[in-house]
Amino acid sequence: MRQDGRVADSLLALLSRDWLGVPVAVLVVAGGGLLVGTGAAWAVALGGLVMAVGVLLAAGAVRHLVLVAREARGNPPPGRLVDVGGHRMHLLSEGEAGGGPTVVWVPGGHAPGEDLRELHTMLAARARSVLVDRLGTGWSDVGPFPRTTAVEAQELPAALEEAGERAPFVFVGHSFGGLLVANVARRRPDLVAGLVLLDPTPLEVIAFAPPNRQLAAVRRGLLRTAVRQLFGARRGPGPRTGPGCAAASVFAELTPSGLARVGWETVVYDGDLGDLPLVLVIPRDLIGGEAVLAGARDAAEAERISRFYLRSRTRYLAASTSSRLVHTPAGTGHDFPHEAPEFVVGVVEDLVRELGAVSP
Repeated sequence: MRQDGRVADSLLALLSRDWLGVPVAVLVVAGGGLLVGTGAAWAVALGGLVMAVGVLLAAGAVRHLVLVAREARGNPPPGRLVDVGGHRMHLLSEGEAGGGPTVVWVPGGHAPGEDLRELHTMLAARARSVLVDRLGTGWSDVGPFPRTTAVEAQELPAALEEAGERAPFVFVGHSFGGLLVANVARRRPDLVAGLVLLDPTPLEVIAFAPPNRQLAAVRRGLLRTAVRQLFGARRGPGPRTGPGCAAASVFAELTPSGLARVGWETVVYDGDLGDLPLVLVIPRDLIGGEAVLAGARDAAEAERISRFYLRSRTRYLAASTSSRLVHTPAGTGHDFPHEAPEFVVGVVEDLVRELGAVSP
């Protein structure tokens, strides 16, 4: 990796430590004190201002630590924390396998497992279901940096094995989580009975699509939020700075240059999954993707963009010779796991029943 990449990862790892605000504030106060100590009138005035800022930062940093401690006490993990390479990873396992495979849910983006809690709860009434907090999300530790899909594809099966969950598994991944579980299946086919990919991220849209500044804006927003949280200025979805830093790290590969560095370890190519049963679930159209089409220069380019995204959505079908396509209900878009949860659980249950019928 490039030198600037190592520096960025080191800074993210440092920013993910919730205690960082205190020493930073102390350094600011100390710097102000040095200015005051020079005795010059301008230095005394400036130093007093710097010290006041440092005191405010210290108060915010202490408030942040209080919020983190309060969150930990008031919101304990509902599942188990298992060791993965010296870091704790949270899994919520419920339901009985009943002779069929266990279902493992992985949300999109770098969201915590809680994002798919409704689907997990619905399925757990009839099958064994595991909800995963990847390192850097939910109740899990932040984990080592850099956070990458390749690293997470090793951590996920390690956590399942450490938790005592028994293979085979059906992995269900939404969006970026679909890319992750496809990587798990490529690396550990011995553990995987089947895949359900819920509109998974096709990396062609990162490498070859029209320029998209949204992901860069998301990364910047995550970092700004982490800094604000560190000094008690904003709580965000949770008080810890780690999740935002972890997401910013893993999203770094979702650029043309980032993908060029990690492509061989991250892209799931045609035929990589052999004859693994694979269900690809996608919307029929680009509902929710109007912002992408809005950037077109004219109607012809809008048509080309639409065709590119719709065709890219089907690329995972070529990863396995035993794949099939299922379309989501009319009117649903990329967020269909939340728009039509009963439909998604039904698709997963169908595959579980099929695999249970053919298993020894």
